[in-house]
Amino acid sequence: MGIGVWQVVLVLVIVLIIFGAGKLPKVMGDVAKGVKNFKSGMAEEVTDSKKESAPADNSTAQVSESAENKEDSAKS
Repeated sequence: MGIGVWQVVLVLVIVLIIFGAGKLPKVMGDVAKGVKNFKSGMAEEVTDSKKESAPADNSTAQVSESAENKEDSAKS
């Protein structure tokens, strides 16, 4: 069940009555800034989770490298 045309019109009329025509551009600008901040926050969260998984991969690579170095020094 989606939002119909009449529901959208009703919401727009209520917003226009509450905020008035003069404040409407400012309110919509604030809403747009909020949406942009939300999207950038979600993008940062995704990159942070990728960064957290990357060091775990590097640490296992470092452990295997150090084990190889120990084997090489033991052979010498």
